[in-house]
Amino acid sequence: MDASSPPERSERTITTRCCVVGGGPAGMMLGYLLGRAGIETVVLEKHPDFFRDFRGDTVHPSTLQVMDELGLIDGFLKLPHQQLQKMDGQFGGRSVRIADLGRTGAKYPFIAFMPQWDFLNFLREAGKRFPPLKVMMQADATDLIWSGDRVAGVIADTPEGPVRIQADLTIGCDGRHSTVRQCAGLKVEEIGAPMDVLWFRAGRRPDEIENVFARLEPGKMMVTFDRGTYWQCAYVIAKGQYDAVKARGLDAFQSDVVATAPMLRSGIADVKSWDDVKLLTVAINRMKRWTRPGLLCIGDAAHAMSPVGGVGVNLAVQDAVATANLLAAKLAKGCPDENELDAVRRRREFPMRMTQAMQIVVQNNIISVALEPGDRPLRVPLFARIVNAVPWLQGLTARFLAIGVRSEHVRSPAASTASSRA
Repeated sequence: MDASSPPERSERTITTRCCVVGGGPAGMMLGYLLGRAGIETVVLEKHPDFFRDFRGDTVHPSTLQVMDELGLIDGFLKLPHQQLQKMDGQFGGRSVRIADLGRTGAKYPFIAFMPQWDFLNFLREAGKRFPPLKVMMQADATDLIWSGDRVAGVIADTPEGPVRIQADLTIGCDGRHSTVRQCAGLKVEEIGAPMDVLWFRAGRRPDEIENVFARLEPGKMMVTFDRGTYWQCAYVIAKGQYDAVKARGLDAFQSDVVATAPMLRSGIADVKSWDDVKLLTVAINRMKRWTRPGLLCIGDAAHAMSPVGGVGVNLAVQDAVATANLLAAKLAKGCPDENELDAVRRRREFPMRMTQAMQIVVQNNIISVALEPGDRPLRVPLFARIVNAVPWLQGLTARFLAIGVRSEHVRSPAASTASSRA
Protein backbone atom coordinates (compact mmCIF):
# COMPACT_ATOMS: atom_id res chain seq x y z
CA MET A 1 0.00 0.00 0.00
CA ASP A 2 1.22 3.50 -0.82
CA ALA A 3 2.56 5.12 2.36
CA SER A 4 0.63 8.28 1.43
CA SER A 5 -2.70 6.43 1.31
CA PRO A 6 -4.97 6.84 4.33
CA PRO A 7 -5.15 3.74 6.53
CA GLU A 8 -8.20 1.53 6.08
CA ARG A 9 -10.79 2.01 8.78
CA SER A 10 -11.94 -1.23 10.36
CA GLU A 11 -15.59 -1.78 11.20
CA ARG A 12 -16.51 -1.85 14.87
CA THR A 13 -19.43 -3.66 16.40
CA ILE A 14 -21.57 -2.46 19.30
CA THR A 15 -24.23 -4.62 20.89
CA THR A 16 -27.13 -3.00 22.71
CA ARG A 17 -30.72 -3.64 23.65
CA CYS A 18 -32.14 -0.63 21.78
CA CYS A 19 -30.71 1.60 19.05
CA VAL A 20 -32.49 4.94 18.61
CA VAL A 21 -31.68 6.57 15.27
CA GLY A 22 -31.94 10.36 15.37
CA GLY A 23 -31.16 12.86 18.10
CA GLY A 24 -34.16 15.15 17.71
CA PRO A 25 -36.89 15.66 20.33
CA ALA A 26 -38.33 12.14 19.90
CA GLY A 27 -34.94 10.42 19.92
CA MET A 28 -33.39 12.32 22.81
CA MET A 29 -36.50 12.08 24.99
CA LEU A 30 -36.85 8.36 24.27
CA GLY A 31 -33.16 7.78 24.94
CA TYR A 32 -33.49 9.59 28.26
CA LEU A 33 -36.57 7.59 29.27
CA LEU A 34 -35.04 4.23 28.32
CA GLY A 35 -31.77 5.06 30.06
CA ARG A 36 -33.76 6.08 33.11
CA ALA A 37 -35.51 2.71 32.95
CA GLY A 38 -32.18 0.89 32.96
CA ILE A 39 -32.42 -0.23 29.32
CA GLU A 40 -29.11 -0.36 27.45
CA THR A 41 -29.68 2.23 24.71
CA VAL A 42 -27.57 3.87 22.01
CA VAL A 43 -28.82 7.11 20.41
CA LEU A 44 -27.28 8.00 17.03
CA GLU A 45 -27.12 11.64 15.90
CA LYS A 46 -25.51 12.25 12.52
CA HIS A 47 -24.40 15.83 13.19
CA PRO A 48 -21.56 16.92 15.50
CA ASP A 49 -23.97 19.11 17.50
CA PHE A 50 -27.66 19.98 17.75
CA PHE A 51 -27.37 23.44 16.22
CA ARG A 52 -30.06 23.86 13.54
CA ASP A 53 -31.32 27.42 13.10
CA PHE A 54 -34.59 26.31 11.50
CA ARG A 55 -35.70 23.68 14.02
CA GLY A 56 -38.93 24.16 15.94
CA ASP A 57 -38.40 26.15 19.13
CA THR A 58 -41.84 25.90 20.76
CA VAL A 59 -42.08 23.85 23.95
CA HIS A 60 -45.76 23.45 24.84
CA PRO A 61 -47.37 22.81 28.25
CA SER A 62 -47.65 19.08 27.43
CA THR A 63 -43.85 18.85 27.13
CA LEU A 64 -43.31 21.07 30.18
CA GLN A 65 -45.54 18.66 32.13
CA VAL A 66 -43.36 15.74 31.04
CA MET A 67 -40.24 17.61 32.16
CA ASP A 68 -41.96 18.23 35.51
CA GLU A 69 -42.83 14.55 35.92
CA LEU A 70 -39.19 13.67 35.28
CA GLY A 71 -37.99 16.14 37.93
CA LEU A 72 -36.24 18.26 35.29
CA ILE A 73 -38.47 21.31 35.09
CA ASP A 74 -36.60 23.63 37.46
CA GLY A 75 -33.31 23.26 35.63
CA PHE A 76 -35.02 23.38 32.26
CA LEU A 77 -36.78 26.69 32.93
CA LYS A 78 -33.49 28.23 34.03
CA LEU A 79 -32.37 28.05 30.41
CA PRO A 80 -32.93 31.29 28.45
CA HIS A 81 -36.43 31.32 27.01
CA GLN A 82 -39.47 33.51 26.41
CA GLN A 83 -43.04 32.68 27.41
CA LEU A 84 -46.24 33.13 25.43
CA GLN A 85 -49.63 32.79 27.11
CA LYS A 86 -52.04 34.63 24.84
CA MET A 87 -52.10 34.12 21.08
CA ASP A 88 -53.51 36.91 18.94
CA GLY A 89 -54.02 36.91 15.20
CA GLN A 90 -54.36 39.86 12.87
CA PHE A 91 -56.62 39.50 9.85
CA GLY A 92 -56.50 42.41 7.45
CA GLY A 93 -55.67 44.85 10.22
CA ARG A 94 -58.18 43.53 12.76
CA SER A 95 -56.72 41.83 15.82
CA VAL A 96 -58.49 38.89 17.46
CA ARG A 97 -57.56 36.59 20.35
CA ILE A 98 -57.52 32.97 19.23
CA ALA A 99 -56.10 31.23 22.32
CA ASP A 100 -55.44 31.92 26.00
CA LEU A 101 -53.29 29.29 27.71
CA GLY A 102 -54.14 30.78 31.09
CA ARG A 103 -57.58 29.17 30.69
CA THR A 104 -56.33 25.61 30.06
CA GLY A 105 -55.77 24.56 33.67
CA ALA A 106 -52.26 23.42 32.73
CA LYS A 107 -49.63 23.45 35.46
CA TYR A 108 -47.39 25.45 33.13
CA PRO A 109 -49.89 27.59 31.19
CA PHE A 110 -47.53 29.01 28.57
CA ILE A 111 -45.52 28.09 25.50
CA ALA A 112 -41.78 28.37 26.12
CA PHE A 113 -39.74 29.63 23.17
CA MET A 114 -36.32 28.04 23.48
CA PRO A 115 -33.72 27.15 20.85
CA GLN A 116 -34.13 23.46 20.16
CA TRP A 117 -30.40 22.88 20.53
CA ASP A 118 -30.69 24.05 24.17
CA PHE A 119 -33.55 21.60 24.75
CA LEU A 120 -31.64 18.70 23.21
CA ASN A 121 -28.37 19.55 24.95
CA PHE A 122 -30.25 19.71 28.24
CA LEU A 123 -31.63 16.19 27.72
CA ARG A 124 -28.20 14.88 26.72
CA GLU A 125 -26.56 16.34 29.83
CA ALA A 126 -29.37 15.13 32.09
CA GLY A 127 -29.10 11.64 30.60
CA LYS A 128 -25.41 11.30 31.44
CA ARG A 129 -26.31 10.10 34.90
CA PHE A 130 -27.78 6.92 33.41
CA PRO A 131 -24.95 4.46 32.62
CA PRO A 132 -27.10 2.40 30.19
CA LEU A 133 -27.53 5.42 27.87
CA LYS A 134 -24.93 6.27 25.24
CA VAL A 135 -25.36 9.18 22.80
CA MET A 136 -23.10 8.93 19.73
CA MET A 137 -22.65 12.19 17.82
CA GLN A 138 -21.48 12.20 14.19
CA ALA A 139 -22.96 8.73 13.75
CA ASP A 140 -24.89 8.71 10.48
CA ALA A 141 -27.12 5.67 10.05
CA THR A 142 -26.82 4.48 6.45
CA ASP A 143 -28.47 1.05 6.44
CA LEU A 144 -30.25 -1.54 8.50
CA ILE A 145 -28.90 -4.90 9.60
CA TRP A 146 -31.26 -7.75 8.78
CA SER A 147 -31.60 -11.23 10.20
CA GLY A 148 -34.08 -12.87 7.84
CA ASP A 149 -37.13 -10.61 7.81
CA ARG A 150 -36.20 -9.07 11.16
CA VAL A 151 -34.33 -5.81 11.68
CA ALA A 152 -31.31 -6.58 13.85
CA GLY A 153 -29.63 -3.20 14.10
CA VAL A 154 -28.03 -0.36 12.15
CA ILE A 155 -24.89 0.36 10.15
CA ALA A 156 -23.56 3.88 10.74
CA ASP A 157 -20.68 6.00 9.49
CA THR A 158 -18.57 7.76 12.11
CA PRO A 159 -15.33 9.78 11.97
CA GLU A 160 -13.53 6.69 13.37
CA GLY A 161 -14.96 4.45 10.66
CA PRO A 162 -18.08 2.38 10.08
CA VAL A 163 -19.84 0.82 13.05
CA ARG A 164 -22.41 -1.95 13.30
CA ILE A 165 -24.87 -1.44 16.12
CA GLN A 166 -26.52 -4.79 16.76
CA ALA A 167 -29.74 -4.16 18.62
CA ASP A 168 -32.74 -6.17 19.74
CA LEU A 169 -34.91 -3.18 18.82
CA THR A 170 -34.22 -0.31 16.41
CA ILE A 171 -36.34 2.83 16.67
CA GLY A 172 -36.37 5.34 13.82
CA CYS A 173 -36.58 8.91 15.09
CA ASP A 174 -34.70 10.37 12.13
CA GLY A 175 -37.26 12.81 10.84
CA ARG A 176 -39.40 13.33 7.79
CA HIS A 177 -36.61 12.16 5.44
CA SER A 178 -36.03 9.04 7.51
CA THR A 179 -33.27 6.71 6.31
CA VAL A 180 -34.58 4.02 8.64
CA ARG A 181 -38.06 4.21 7.12
CA GLN A 182 -36.68 4.09 3.59
CA CYS A 183 -34.39 1.13 4.29
CA ALA A 184 -37.28 -0.74 5.92
CA GLY A 185 -39.50 -0.20 2.88
CA LEU A 186 -42.23 1.48 4.93
CA LYS A 187 -44.56 3.55 2.76
CA VAL A 188 -45.67 7.13 3.40
CA GLU A 189 -49.07 8.62 2.60
CA GLU A 190 -48.52 12.20 1.41
CA ILE A 191 -51.32 14.56 2.36
CA GLY A 192 -49.78 17.77 1.08
CA ALA A 193 -49.64 21.38 2.16
CA PRO A 194 -50.42 24.57 0.21
CA MET A 195 -47.50 26.57 1.54
CA ASP A 196 -43.79 26.74 2.29
CA VAL A 197 -42.08 28.96 4.85
CA LEU A 198 -39.18 31.41 4.67
CA TRP A 199 -37.44 31.43 8.06
CA PHE A 200 -35.25 34.36 9.17
CA ARG A 201 -34.25 36.58 12.06
CA ALA A 202 -34.87 40.30 12.40
CA GLY A 203 -33.39 42.58 15.05
CA ARG A 204 -35.52 43.60 18.03
CA ARG A 205 -35.11 46.72 20.14
CA PRO A 206 -35.61 46.33 23.92
CA ASP A 207 -38.64 48.67 23.83
CA GLU A 208 -40.44 46.73 21.09
CA ILE A 209 -43.49 44.93 22.48
CA GLU A 210 -45.82 43.01 20.19
CA ASN A 211 -48.51 40.52 21.20
CA VAL A 212 -49.67 39.60 17.71
CA PHE A 213 -48.55 36.08 16.86
CA ALA A 214 -49.82 35.67 13.28
CA ARG A 215 -50.54 38.34 10.68
CA LEU A 216 -52.59 37.78 7.54
CA GLU A 217 -52.98 40.36 4.79
CA PRO A 218 -54.27 39.85 1.25
CA GLY A 219 -51.66 37.65 -0.44
CA LYS A 220 -49.37 37.60 2.61
CA MET A 221 -48.94 35.82 5.94
CA MET A 222 -46.34 36.07 8.67
CA VAL A 223 -45.74 34.54 12.08
CA THR A 224 -43.35 36.22 14.52
CA PHE A 225 -41.82 34.91 17.74
CA ASP A 226 -40.37 37.26 20.35
CA ARG A 227 -36.94 35.77 21.13
CA GLY A 228 -35.77 38.53 23.47
CA THR A 229 -32.96 40.05 21.43
CA TYR A 230 -34.47 39.31 18.01
CA TRP A 231 -37.66 38.36 16.20
CA GLN A 232 -37.78 34.87 14.75
CA CYS A 233 -39.90 35.21 11.64
CA ALA A 234 -41.78 32.80 9.41
CA TYR A 235 -42.93 34.36 6.14
CA VAL A 236 -45.47 32.03 4.56
CA ILE A 237 -45.53 31.67 0.77
CA ALA A 238 -47.61 29.57 -1.61
CA LYS A 239 -46.17 26.11 -2.27
CA GLY A 240 -43.34 26.17 -4.81
CA GLN A 241 -43.17 29.97 -5.07
CA TYR A 242 -39.73 30.48 -3.51
CA ASP A 243 -37.97 31.04 -6.84
CA ALA A 244 -40.61 33.61 -7.84
CA VAL A 245 -40.21 35.45 -4.51
CA LYS A 246 -36.44 35.40 -4.89
CA ALA A 247 -36.64 36.62 -8.50
CA ARG A 248 -38.40 39.79 -7.35
CA GLY A 249 -35.31 40.66 -5.34
CA LEU A 250 -34.36 41.04 -1.69
CA ASP A 251 -35.61 44.64 -1.48
CA ALA A 252 -39.10 43.59 -2.59
CA PHE A 253 -39.10 40.74 -0.08
CA GLN A 254 -38.06 43.09 2.74
CA SER A 255 -40.79 45.55 1.74
CA ASP A 256 -43.42 42.81 1.81
CA VAL A 257 -42.25 41.75 5.26
CA VAL A 258 -42.42 45.28 6.66
CA ALA A 259 -45.83 45.87 5.07
CA THR A 260 -47.13 42.80 6.87
CA ALA A 261 -45.32 43.40 10.19
CA PRO A 262 -44.41 47.10 10.56
CA MET A 263 -42.51 46.54 13.82
CA LEU A 264 -39.80 44.82 11.73
CA ARG A 265 -38.99 48.04 9.87
CA SER A 266 -35.63 48.53 11.60
CA GLY A 267 -34.81 44.89 12.28
CA ILE A 268 -35.27 43.71 8.69
CA ALA A 269 -31.85 45.21 7.95
CA ASP A 270 -30.41 42.07 9.56
CA VAL A 271 -31.51 40.17 6.45
CA LYS A 272 -28.54 41.22 4.30
CA SER A 273 -28.77 38.50 1.63
CA TRP A 274 -30.75 35.43 0.67
CA ASP A 275 -28.24 33.43 2.71
CA ASP A 276 -30.02 34.82 5.79
CA VAL A 277 -33.33 33.31 4.64
CA LYS A 278 -33.96 29.57 5.00
CA LEU A 279 -36.58 27.78 2.91
CA LEU A 280 -38.62 25.26 4.87
CA THR A 281 -40.56 22.93 2.59
CA VAL A 282 -43.81 22.13 4.40
CA ALA A 283 -45.20 18.60 4.26
CA ILE A 284 -47.91 16.64 5.99
CA ASN A 285 -47.66 12.88 5.73
CA ARG A 286 -48.06 9.71 7.76
CA MET A 287 -47.37 6.02 7.63
CA LYS A 288 -50.09 3.40 7.92
CA ARG A 289 -47.57 0.89 9.23
CA TRP A 290 -44.98 2.05 11.78
CA THR A 291 -43.27 -1.30 12.39
CA ARG A 292 -41.32 -4.23 11.08
CA PRO A 293 -40.15 -7.09 13.31
CA GLY A 294 -37.43 -5.49 15.43
CA LEU A 295 -38.22 -1.97 14.19
CA LEU A 296 -40.48 0.95 15.17
CA CYS A 297 -40.73 4.48 13.73
CA ILE A 298 -42.06 7.43 15.74
CA GLY A 299 -42.12 11.23 15.55
CA ASP A 300 -41.62 12.86 12.16
CA ALA A 301 -40.33 9.54 10.79
CA ALA A 302 -43.88 8.22 11.22
CA HIS A 303 -45.87 11.42 10.65
CA ALA A 304 -44.62 14.78 9.41
CA MET A 305 -46.60 17.70 10.77
CA SER A 306 -47.29 21.13 9.32
CA PRO A 307 -45.81 24.08 11.26
CA VAL A 308 -49.41 25.21 11.98
CA GLY A 309 -49.68 25.46 15.75
CA GLY A 310 -46.00 24.66 16.29
CA VAL A 311 -46.96 21.21 17.54
CA GLY A 312 -44.32 19.05 15.83
CA VAL A 313 -41.80 19.00 18.69
CA ASN A 314 -44.50 18.23 21.21
CA LEU A 315 -46.11 15.41 19.20
CA ALA A 316 -42.65 13.85 18.90
CA VAL A 317 -42.12 14.06 22.67
CA GLN A 318 -45.55 12.56 23.27
CA ASP A 319 -44.66 9.67 20.95
CA ALA A 320 -41.46 9.08 22.92
CA VAL A 321 -43.27 9.07 26.26
CA ALA A 322 -45.89 6.63 24.96
CA THR A 323 -43.17 4.38 23.51
CA ALA A 324 -41.34 4.21 26.83
CA ASN A 325 -44.59 3.66 28.73
CA LEU A 326 -45.58 0.74 26.50
CA LEU A 327 -42.22 -0.88 25.80
CA ALA A 328 -39.63 -0.12 28.50
CA ALA A 329 -40.60 -2.94 30.87
CA LYS A 330 -40.85 -5.39 27.95
CA LEU A 331 -37.44 -4.31 26.64
CA ALA A 332 -35.86 -5.29 29.94
CA LYS A 333 -36.58 -8.91 28.94
CA GLY A 334 -35.90 -8.69 25.18
CA CYS A 335 -37.43 -7.27 22.05
CA PRO A 336 -41.23 -6.96 22.05
CA ASP A 337 -42.93 -8.74 19.17
CA GLU A 338 -44.35 -6.72 16.31
CA ASN A 339 -47.86 -6.63 17.74
CA GLU A 340 -46.46 -5.19 20.99
CA LEU A 341 -44.47 -2.61 18.98
CA ASP A 342 -47.60 -1.69 17.04
CA ALA A 343 -49.26 -0.74 20.34
CA VAL A 344 -47.41 2.57 19.99
CA ARG A 345 -49.16 3.31 16.69
CA ARG A 346 -52.50 2.25 18.12
CA ARG A 347 -51.95 4.64 21.02
CA ARG A 348 -50.63 7.61 19.04
CA GLU A 349 -52.43 7.41 15.69
CA PHE A 350 -55.66 9.04 16.86
CA PRO A 351 -54.05 12.19 18.36
CA MET A 352 -51.77 12.43 15.33
CA ARG A 353 -54.68 12.22 12.89
CA MET A 354 -56.76 14.69 14.89
CA THR A 355 -53.90 17.19 14.94
CA GLN A 356 -53.22 16.80 11.23
CA ALA A 357 -56.95 17.24 10.55
CA MET A 358 -56.86 20.55 12.46
CA GLN A 359 -53.81 21.65 10.48
CA ILE A 360 -55.48 20.77 7.18
CA VAL A 361 -58.60 22.78 8.10
CA VAL A 362 -56.45 25.82 8.93
CA GLN A 363 -54.37 25.38 5.77
CA ASN A 364 -57.36 25.02 3.46
CA ASN A 365 -59.68 27.60 5.00
CA ILE A 366 -57.34 30.31 6.27
CA ILE A 367 -53.82 30.08 4.87
CA SER A 368 -54.79 29.18 1.29
CA VAL A 369 -57.36 32.00 1.26
CA ALA A 370 -54.86 34.51 2.61
CA LEU A 371 -52.20 33.55 0.07
CA GLU A 372 -54.47 33.94 -2.95
CA PRO A 373 -53.17 36.83 -5.09
CA GLY A 374 -55.20 40.00 -5.21
CA ASP A 375 -56.06 42.93 -3.01
CA ARG A 376 -59.60 42.01 -1.92
CA PRO A 377 -60.30 42.72 1.77
CA LEU A 378 -59.42 39.87 4.11
CA ARG A 379 -62.24 39.03 6.49
CA VAL A 380 -61.79 37.52 9.93
CA PRO A 381 -63.02 33.89 9.73
CA LEU A 382 -66.30 33.26 11.53
CA PHE A 383 -64.81 30.79 14.01
CA ALA A 384 -62.10 33.31 14.96
CA ARG A 385 -64.73 36.00 15.54
CA ILE A 386 -66.68 33.65 17.79
CA VAL A 387 -63.58 32.61 19.78
CA ASN A 388 -62.57 36.24 20.17
CA ALA A 389 -66.06 37.14 21.47
CA VAL A 390 -66.37 34.22 23.92
CA PRO A 391 -63.30 34.13 26.22
CA TRP A 392 -63.86 30.62 27.59
CA LEU A 393 -63.57 29.28 24.03
CA GLN A 394 -60.05 30.69 23.98
CA GLY A 395 -59.21 28.09 26.61
CA LEU A 396 -60.54 25.29 24.40
CA THR A 397 -58.48 26.35 21.38
CA ALA A 398 -55.44 26.77 23.62
CA ARG A 399 -55.94 23.33 25.13
CA PHE A 400 -56.10 21.70 21.71
CA LEU A 401 -52.97 23.52 20.53
CA ALA A 402 -50.88 23.43 23.67
CA ILE A 403 -51.87 20.20 25.42
CA GLY A 404 -53.29 18.25 22.53
CA VAL A 405 -55.41 15.16 22.19
CA ARG A 406 -54.66 12.28 24.56
CA SER A 407 -51.61 13.84 26.21
CA GLU A 408 -49.10 11.39 27.66
CA HIS A 409 -47.77 11.17 31.20
CA VAL A 410 -44.57 9.45 32.28
CA ARG A 411 -45.42 5.92 33.45
CA SER A 412 -42.27 4.08 32.35
CA PRO A 413 -40.25 2.53 35.17
CA ALA A 414 -37.21 4.12 36.77
CA ALA A 415 -33.96 2.17 36.97
CA SER A 416 -34.75 0.74 40.41
CA THR A 417 -37.69 -1.18 38.90
CA ALA A 418 -36.07 -2.25 35.62
CA SER A 419 -32.90 -4.14 34.80
CA SER A 420 -30.44 -3.42 32.04
CA ARG A 421 -29.12 -6.03 29.66
CA ALA A 422 -26.72 -8.46 31.29
